[in-house]
Amino acid sequence: MSEYFYARDARKHYPALREAQPEMFQAFLSFNAQVFEKESALPRKVKELIAIAVAHTTQCPYCIESHVKAAKKAGASDSEIAEAIFVTAALRAGGAFAHSTVSMGVIKETETTGQKK
Repeated sequence: MSEYFYARDARKHYPALREAQPEMFQAFLSFNAQVFEKESALPRKVKELIAIAVAHTTQCPYCIESHVKAAKKAGASDSEIAEAIFVTAALRAGGAFAHSTVSMGVIKETETTGQKK
């Protein structure tokens, strides 16, 4: 069994993607560099902590790995990285909590329309 759901060496296929759409491939690389490497309103460490949180939401092991490494390089502490992960956990749990109102509304609706529970 591989360490991740997708093989770690899957990145070897990026050249095929670049060959199939060279302009779009380069545009993505440029955009990514603009976001993460350019000095801007947010320090690199903060951007990487945001990326870690989002990567845990999308559950992409490659993003998690690369952004944790980049965050450490940018000076993030283990505690800051862990906190970013817990922010994600809270948001995901909050989404389930917020969407519970849909279920509760259906229950109320079935009670008032006489449908069987």
